[in-house]
Amino acid sequence: MTAEAKAVTKPATATMTGPASPPLTERQEARRRRILHASAQLASRGGFDAVQMREVAELSQVALGTLYRYFPSKVHLLVATMQDQLQHMHSTLRKRPPAGEEPAERVAETLMRAFRALQREPHLADAMVRALTFADRSVSPEVDTVSRLTTAIILDAMGLEAPPTAEQLSAVRVIEHTWHSALITWLSGRASIAQVKIDIETVCRLIDLTAAEKA
Repeated sequence: MTAEAKAVTKPATATMTGPASPPLTERQEARRRRILHASAQLASRGGFDAVQMREVAELSQVALGTLYRYFPSKVHLLVATMQDQLQHMHSTLRKRPPAGEEPAERVAETLMRAFRALQREPHLADAMVRALTFADRSVSPEVDTVSRLTTAIILDAMGLEAPPTAEQLSAVRVIEHTWHSALITWLSGRASIAQVKIDIETVCRLIDLTAAEKA
């Protein structure tokens, strides 16, 4: 993995939401994990509307006021849930890396595997994507973390031997946007899995173009 990828993938120390929040203690981190698990459970059952803060608090066995200290709103909570899901996907992909010979093939395979993981939990996927869509400036740090995790997954799949160029990072951003857009169109019933696969494979060819420019 490149130095750039390492910088992106280095896990951030968990904190409660806030500009000057200290790192969480072991007990606080365990509480945060219970909250995220409860959020994912409720979202898996009924999507965005099923995630009610009072029910999350009850399911995770924390006081409602404590929940709001960790996550000021449902949108904050669901974006953090997406961070958690992406971290789990990234770990799984590292254990079973894509087998394609070319970077574009590996990235396309990786993103389709991630897509299929979300496909298995459509209500959860819809809730997380809606939270990203609704996020305002107060959720910017969490949204940025989601973007960095997605970038890290793509860079790992590319398997670069040197730090990515500006052109390659630009291609990665376009791939991220396309993947996110494809997820939205599939969730809304406006695209089939087959169409999503075609779109992902097509946009991943940008990687080959940037490699050719670098050569």
